[in-house]
Amino acid sequence: MGAEDDTGPPSKRVKGSSFVLENFLRSSSLPGSIVPLGGPMARPLPSQGKEDFIGSKGVIKRVEFIRIITKTLYSLGYEKSGKALEEESGVHLHSSAVILFRKQVLDRNWDESITTLQKIRLDGHVRNSASFLILEYKFFDLLEKGRVMDALRTLRSEIAPLNINKKRLHQLSSCIISSSQRGLIGWANLDIDNGKLQLKLLDELQKVIPPTVMIPEKRLETLVEQALSVQREACFFHNSLENALSLYTDHLCGKDQLPSKTLQILQVHEDEIWFLQFSYDGKCLASSSNDGSVIIWEVHEDGEVSFKCTLKGHQKPVVMIAWSPDGRYLLSCGMEEVVRCWDVDQAECLRVFEKHGLGLLSCVWYPDGKKFFSGVTDRSISLWDLDGNEVENWKGHQTTKNSEMAVAKDGKQIIIMCKETTILMLDWETKTAEPRLIEEDHTITSFSLSRDENFLLVNLSNQEIHLWSIASTPTLVKKYQGHTRSRFVIRSCFGGFEQSFVASGSEDSQVYIWHKQTGELVQPLAGHSGAVNCVSWNPGNPYMLASGSDDHTIRIWGLNRVNLKRKDSLSNGYVNHCNGTAN
Repeated sequence: MGAEDDTGPPSKRVKGSSFVLENFLRSSSLPGSIVPLGGPMARPLPSQGKEDFIGSKGVIKRVEFIRIITKTLYSLGYEKSGKALEEESGVHLHSSAVILFRKQVLDRNWDESITTLQKIRLDGHVRNSASFLILEYKFFDLLEKGRVMDALRTLRSEIAPLNINKKRLHQLSSCIISSSQRGLIGWANLDIDNGKLQLKLLDELQKVIPPTVMIPEKRLETLVEQALSVQREACFFHNSLENALSLYTDHLCGKDQLPSKTLQILQVHEDEIWFLQFSYDGKCLASSSNDGSVIIWEVHEDGEVSFKCTLKGHQKPVVMIAWSPDGRYLLSCGMEEVVRCWDVDQAECLRVFEKHGLGLLSCVWYPDGKKFFSGVTDRSISLWDLDGNEVENWKGHQTTKNSEMAVAKDGKQIIIMCKETTILMLDWETKTAEPRLIEEDHTITSFSLSRDENFLLVNLSNQEIHLWSIASTPTLVKKYQGHTRSRFVIRSCFGGFEQSFVASGSEDSQVYIWHKQTGELVQPLAGHSGAVNCVSWNPGNPYMLASGSDDHTIRIWGLNRVNLKRKDSLSNGYVNHCNGTAN
């Protein structure tokens, strides 16, 4: 179930140096006595001991909390409120030295800021690192003004003696000789007068100077975002389109956020449905069947799915389809037959790809949308361009006759099956580097690559689905169980918000949904009357899931509650049947 985070924001806090608390000024506070941002160090709080901490768990330091709130008020432009909080609390945001230092940096008073920096209590290395940053900006400021000799003196007599980052020192030296070198190290088209670079310098200084001395920008926002992220990650059913979470209550989603109700039954295919896939933008759905046809369905803004067109031409069952990255074209592969490329809008076959005496097994687009890969019955891999030319044929690692294949977004890595129990991740460009392998104990029937390309979902003949982390060395991280599989190829997919869920078909006529991270079964979805061969989760709508079955139908699953955008009576239990009549 969804866990509610009752621990508040993450307990990570920067440990600051303790404040020396003095007595409050005995004089009454008058409007004229409000201490500005440039005032002295923080005055004392009226209490000691336990009252130095706030919150129900007593882990939040009162002074740090007040300083962060004050920083937020100033950042939001509430100058008077910030000053009033400093006065009333007796806790000042920064020391007078730090405020003077920040002002001098913003005013480009480089030498004065270096002098003031010496008065701030800092570790020697920290002070030198901060000085290096300031002097680097001074160096480029002088170069921009054409004062090359002054810039050289700054480099030799001020920057070099610090003994900080010698590699960077050499890069700065080269900028005196060649102005083009500035662009190579990130200083091209310098415009210090607009003030943005001074703010950038303050950001860089903030990474060097301890946060107890200079409060980081947007620290409160960062803490709140961390707390919300922890709550969202702990929410078992989180599947919302809304990125912003409420601050008023702890976040907790219910099961009604997942597609669990049949909203439509699409019945146009005349035989078993073997494959279906949403386009990358989620505005179209394509399905293929044992009847040799491919059907394009249109997904409307209100969630309605309607028949668009039927694509015919294959002489055998269509085992795989693939949308081009831009959604204009669709590839379809017949069983050990040919690959056809279709213009979706025109419902026209643009080209047929085939090899004499051989059959093609699979089709997957190259990331540029101008080429595609296919598996071949001789266990090789072909790369084709859209003009029908076989650009390359590779027989290095023989593949299986399984049709599974995936390609990374950069086109450099291709994922194929080289044995019934082994998946190979190959560098397509070199083909000589040692490939990475995923080795299973049982026959692999299908696999699916996650959108971020960090995970691979592997369906096995032993009725398990394995989640592999492939960002580096392949590692098995989770197993999903509950569905049935004995004879057919059953396909699964990632889906939902940030692909936090796994869905799969099953031979028991149900669709299964698991939580990706925990591996816990969320729920099975009943409705089909035959084996569910394939599922596809709409990438543009986490509330929409499609499933294709041996019962010749596609089911569109949605939320089990009233959908205000829909104009029909689906929320009252009515299921919309589509028989192929175009709207």
